[in-house]
Amino acid sequence: MAAAIGIDLGGTKIYGVRMKGDEIAAEAKVKTPVSGGPLAVVDAIAGVVKELGGDSKMPIGVGAPGVIDTGAGVVKAAPNLHGWIEAFPLGPSLSDALDGARVVVDNDVNVATLAEHRRGAGDGVDELLCVFVGTGVGGGLVLEGEMRRGPNGMAGEIGHIIVEPDGRLCGCGGHGHLEAYAGRAGMERRARELEADGHDTLLVEIAKGKRMTSSVWGKALAQGDAVAMQLIDEAVAALGQGLAAVVTVLDLDLVVLGGGLTDRLGPSFVGRVEEATRSRLFGGASPLRVVAAGLGDGAGAVGAALLADGA
Repeated sequence: MAAAIGIDLGGTKIYGVRMKGDEIAAEAKVKTPVSGGPLAVVDAIAGVVKELGGDSKMPIGVGAPGVIDTGAGVVKAAPNLHGWIEAFPLGPSLSDALDGARVVVDNDVNVATLAEHRRGAGDGVDELLCVFVGTGVGGGLVLEGEMRRGPNGMAGEIGHIIVEPDGRLCGCGGHGHLEAYAGRAGMERRARELEADGHDTLLVEIAKGKRMTSSVWGKALAQGDAVAMQLIDEAVAALGQGLAAVVTVLDLDLVVLGGGLTDRLGPSFVGRVEEATRSRLFGGASPLRVVAAGLGDGAGAVGAALLADGA
């Protein structure tokens, strides 16, 4: 890889890296602005790029949450970013702020999948599904060695397949989606409902009115909290069902599992998801492996740099 900058734009932080060859030569991060809308985010990203030593000749890749028009560099919808009401041309706006630098934009899960495929747990594999379990559940798909985005950019979005008809309400407004059962936000909603119905849980006590982060879940599980264990069991079952459906349709033999919740719960969680998936597969014996992601939180920024470099 030639010198390139990758930016992971998240709901809480903007993390950037400058890559030189296969190495991270520099990194920087700032909090994502919560006021000022898209223009404030453009200014914040430009500041990170300059801190990393970027200039108008260095290509820049951005992984952004939401629905992305990759050809135009437009974020069409980003519900997890404050103040992003309408479609916004992030790529062209950032290029203008950086004196005409070449900027490419893609979905954050797609760029993380690209990184895992080229540098992480999927290195050397031509076909795989990457699933990231955090606040939500996102997915990216590689087929015949190439990222598969699909005509609407939705390929790999496993979080919104239905695992329980007419089931729990998902954050997107649908019912019974995988994300409602295995994403932290959906699990938190369910935990608070159970607590309100008289099922005491350490999840509420540890969170103390704040969000139930992956750390909160880890602590509650370590203390044997019954509600936490129940909801993790349900998440594992839902992931097994969703993954089995995709693996069967596409005949895949590798799933890479990452994201904040996966990182926190570790190998035992990954193993349970593999077992739940295998138990639901059609056709008996399968070479399927479900493995932990290899690049951790850095996957999004590294993948964005790979995207910018054309790797």
